[in-house]
Amino acid sequence: MMNDTLTSDVIGRRVAVNGEHATVRFSGIVPPVAGLWLGVEWDNPERGKHDGSHEGTVYFKCRHPTGGSFIRPNKVNFGVDFLTAVKNRYVLEDGPEEDVKEQTVIIGNKPVETIGFDSIIKQQSQLSKLQEISLRNCAVNCAGDRGTIAKACPNIRKADLSRNLLSSWDEVLDIADQLKHLEVLNLSENKLRFPSGSLSRTGTFPALKVLVLNRTGITWAEVLRCASGWPVLTELYLKSNDLFISERPADVLQTVKLLDLSSNQLIDENQLLLIAYLPRLEQLILSDIGISSIHFPDAGTGHKTSMFPSLQYLVVNDNQISQWPFINELDKLQSLHALSCIRNPLTEGSKEAKTTRQLIIAKIGQLKTLNKCEILPEERRGAELDYRKAFGNEWKKAGGHQDPDKNRPHEEFLEAHPRYQLLCLKYGAPEDGELQTQQPFLLKNRLLTLKIKYPNQVDRKVLEKQLPDSMTIQKVKGLLARLLKVPVSELLLSYESPKMPGREIELENDQQSLQFYSVESGDCLLVRW
Repeated sequence: MMNDTLTSDVIGRRVAVNGEHATVRFSGIVPPVAGLWLGVEWDNPERGKHDGSHEGTVYFKCRHPTGGSFIRPNKVNFGVDFLTAVKNRYVLEDGPEEDVKEQTVIIGNKPVETIGFDSIIKQQSQLSKLQEISLRNCAVNCAGDRGTIAKACPNIRKADLSRNLLSSWDEVLDIADQLKHLEVLNLSENKLRFPSGSLSRTGTFPALKVLVLNRTGITWAEVLRCASGWPVLTELYLKSNDLFISERPADVLQTVKLLDLSSNQLIDENQLLLIAYLPRLEQLILSDIGISSIHFPDAGTGHKTSMFPSLQYLVVNDNQISQWPFINELDKLQSLHALSCIRNPLTEGSKEAKTTRQLIIAKIGQLKTLNKCEILPEERRGAELDYRKAFGNEWKKAGGHQDPDKNRPHEEFLEAHPRYQLLCLKYGAPEDGELQTQQPFLLKNRLLTLKIKYPNQVDRKVLEKQLPDSMTIQKVKGLLARLLKVPVSELLLSYESPKMPGREIELENDQQSLQFYSVESGDCLLVRW
């Protein structure tokens, strides 16, 4: 707390008032009421009353018309230094008696009573062993006296300093310079002033691997300016900063493997191309940025892009993706194995979720995980075969033909279905008989004519049965158990298809249907027990 006397250098300081955070924008007299007032701009503008004006006089300016208030200094918490917060959180609390000789040391969650000078030794010992600390919302505002952190707790490797009262990057550096082993630092929800000039102090974090700067107000130019001090950084989180990617990283961020740019609504597809050549970037999180399209101009239809060469996992949840060309472009990424794209118009539309999932799988050939759910080989095969059938008539109308010499679909079709020709090579071109029915996604209870063989019982007669493609594996087993008089629990099912000679596919999930496994008329069920 601060008394009602004028304080020096309070402008720009971060403060807390009854749990709400604000920045001091003014210190002085506000007539006609006597005494010192602080003018603050609240992080939550609904907490304020005005825009920094009073009775026609502008004392300070706010970004929001109700973002400001005048408060007496004794109502404001300016915070504590880093080491005081650590001690408050992890070490000494006054014991039950007023005698200061008896105190309680908290080691982890266990209180240990010590008496007299022993408690000070114990305190120093425990502080020096600290490797992970969480000081979230502990009102930390500065490093404190020079060298005290390095002396007291030099072995800290992970530090959560989110939602504190740090007001500038310099204050962060004063702390970090004393923590030479620091690997993980979370500074989220500290409204920080970052270095602006080329000669400004940016500091070096020699061991830092993970840096979280969500809701700190950092700009892209400031990221690049400070990044020279993060030589081994692998994960960078920049969520909710109103970022605009203004330039390409040059000789910085080259070690970053994960980059989170979520909830930065100013970012568009052209800006993303500026970070497309970060050589080690494996995970890119772009949730809630409002993106609706993407294009890799260096790669034509059916070719791979040189952009994002190491990108394996892309997250584009909560965006405005409504057209399939977005998904088609992702197939150009040479290393993409995992995609998350939930809560987009494309995936939340009228089509069944299963159908949309099948289409995405068919359109992105190397995908192994979709929306955190593994894509098994059987699911991929089914999705690709269904896709091949569903658009077969369109392919023929566009100039597609079973004869390779006459198979020349026009460019418009190839742009809409870049993998279709490849799927024809993989499974064979769709035959006319396949294309006479409705699209397979819409078929209900289609009857399949299947042969049933018993590889371990060669003397048994081969059966032929008609089964609905919606029939679950469990029900197929029940039928066969009655026919063969064998317990259901002992039956093992698989099938083989003339279209995939020499390959046997297990039907291992009892809850799935024959259609799920892409079993077709003419295929052969193999029954073992």
